[in-house]
Amino acid sequence: MIPIKHSTIFKSRWMALLWAAGIIWFAYDFAAPSDDGTNNAGGNEVQVTDADGAPVTPDEAKQLEEALNRV
Repeated sequence: MIPIKHSTIFKSRWMALLWAAGIIWFAYDFAAPSDDGTNNAGGNEVQVTDADGAPVTPDEAKQLEEALNRV
């Protein structure tokens, strides 16, 4: 995962700072929200989609709610 030996990371202050910056960059890149434009900026209404990206109908949402209540 790291292209250098682990024992040499903290021998230099600058190398340790670069390593820490890389970890922070990775964490930000992994956890940051995507900017793909799926957010609805016009209002509070959210369009729910299934795993394929197709919109979920109110009947399907009701069926899911009933199934969860039975569990």
